[in-house]
Amino acid sequence: MPLIFYDCKTAPSPRRARIILAEKNVPHSVVEIDLRKAEQMGEAFRAINPNATVPALQLEDGTVLTDNAGVAAWLEATYPDPALMGSTAMEKSEIATWQWKVEQELGMGVASALRNANPAMKGRALPGPHDYEQIPALAERGMQMIDNFVDGFDRHLADREFVAAGQLSVADITAFVFIDFAKVVRKRPTETHRNIGRWHAALAQRDAFQT
Repeated sequence: MPLIFYDCKTAPSPRRARIILAEKNVPHSVVEIDLRKAEQMGEAFRAINPNATVPALQLEDGTVLTDNAGVAAWLEATYPDPALMGSTAMEKSEIATWQWKVEQELGMGVASALRNANPAMKGRALPGPHDYEQIPALAERGMQMIDNFVDGFDRHLADREFVAAGQLSVADITAFVFIDFAKVVRKRPTETHRNIGRWHAALAQRDAFQT
C-alpha cells in the first residue's frame, strides 16, 4: 500500500506537508478533502482522522498520522535526505525554536484574524471536531500579531538566506506558507520588508514551493 496523503489545495496546513513531501521526493498518492464543503467533518474522513483536520498521512501499514508535527517528524526520520530539521544538536535546536515561533506568532495570528472574523466560520472559530464561537477581539489581536511578526522577521532575515541554521528547513516552509496565506486577511509584507521579499522570491523558485 503506498503512502496516502489527505490534502486540501486551498488550505495552508496541508501545503506545509505537501512541500516537505516534494522536497524529499517521497512517492505518495493524494486524496483531496474539500474543506469548503466540510468534507473533513463527514463520517468517512473522521474514520480516518478523528481530529477532522488536514493534513493526514496514511502509512504503508495503515497507520494514520493526523497532524503536521507528526507528519514532518515521520518524514524526516524515514527520508532523512535532505534534512529539514537539522543534523547537529544546535541546528535542530535553532530550527525547532523558529518553527515554534512562526507557528505561535504568525500562524496563530493569521488563524485568529481569519477564523474569528469570517462570517463563513461562524461557530467554527477553531478547526477540529468541536464548535467554538468567534471572539472578535481575537481577530483584532491576530492582525496585530501578524504586523509585529512580519516587522521582526524582516529584521531577522537581514543577513540570512534561510530562517534558521543556515539551511532550508521546516521553519522556512512554515513561514513561507503562512506569509502567503495571510493574504486572506489582507496582510502581506510591504515594499519596506525587502529582506522578506528577497527570501520569499528565492524560495518561490524551488519546484517544491510551487505545489
